[in-house]
Amino acid sequence: MSGRRIDVLHVGSASRDLTPDDPRGWRLGGGVTYAALTTARLGLRTAAYIGVDEPAASAHELTLLADAGVDLMLARLPESPVFDNQERPGGRVQVCHVVGAPLAVPLLPSSWTAARAWSLVPVAGEVGDEWARVIPDDVLVAVGWQGFLRDLAAGREVGRRAPGPSAVVGRGDLVGVSQQDLEPGTRLATLATFLRPGADLLVTQGSRGGLLVVAGGDGPPEVLRYLPTATDREVDPTGAGDTFLAALLASVLRPAIVGRTRARRRPDLRFAAAAGSLAVEGPGLTGVPDRAAVLVRRARERVRRVVVPSETSQVGTGGLDPD
Repeated sequence: MSGRRIDVLHVGSASRDLTPDDPRGWRLGGGVTYAALTTARLGLRTAAYIGVDEPAASAHELTLLADAGVDLMLARLPESPVFDNQERPGGRVQVCHVVGAPLAVPLLPSSWTAARAWSLVPVAGEVGDEWARVIPDDVLVAVGWQGFLRDLAAGREVGRRAPGPSAVVGRGDLVGVSQQDLEPGTRLATLATFLRPGADLLVTQGSRGGLLVVAGGDGPPEVLRYLPTATDREVDPTGAGDTFLAALLASVLRPAIVGRTRARRRPDLRFAAAAGSLAVEGPGLTGVPDRAAVLVRRARERVRRVVVPSETSQVGTGGLDPD
């Protein structure tokens, strides 16, 4: 662990995702691992505080993060989440085998707490509201909301938990959630009431792209649709949304990474969509791309009109119009 200046600090627990394709019977997952590897490979100075159980603590995937330049601190937990992600004709179904334990706030290095951005990306609600109280007031905060919206019980399919007030979500400047973790018909205006005024809400919709919602305080939220970026092949969809959100955060934190002429500190949906499309092309964390690959993929999509205003008022409605 170094004392270098950190751009972004990621917090959350790793999960172990069951798979027959690995000799261990599982791969390391969880939003924090995908997010940390993404920002590091995009060129940001990255640190990560990751909750792990005993098997995950020695996972070879942690070497991927270290080799990419991530400063790591592991929190040894009595258990961390274990999931079976099943791809069925009607979509993905998750079965929870182990729920995991809460992730307490530790004494972090001063260089980490002074990071320009914090990214709170729980996989099973392990990041409690006490984390919101230790974040400095002047930093950019990204939140993986979907990690708070899972109803978990060992041996059962993962259910949906209705969104509600949360100090962590309310602190977020950029909040991401998957449509899969929301009840169909959930109103965007309702989701926006849980965010701070001016915050950006990303609602990913898998192969249909998604929505970027700007919480407007007293007024109606502004909604943009973004179209999906085409993939060459889909090997493993796990982590695509976490990669997308981390790339979106990177585009705000350091606009120059998406192009030399760009100076606006606004989320770049095309850049993030390109990163997310690449993430599904390899198993587990091996699919997380570097900046060069993302720029090439984004350039391939440049001829398409990929971001358009939307009058959508709720999730779970219709497909995205490519024109």
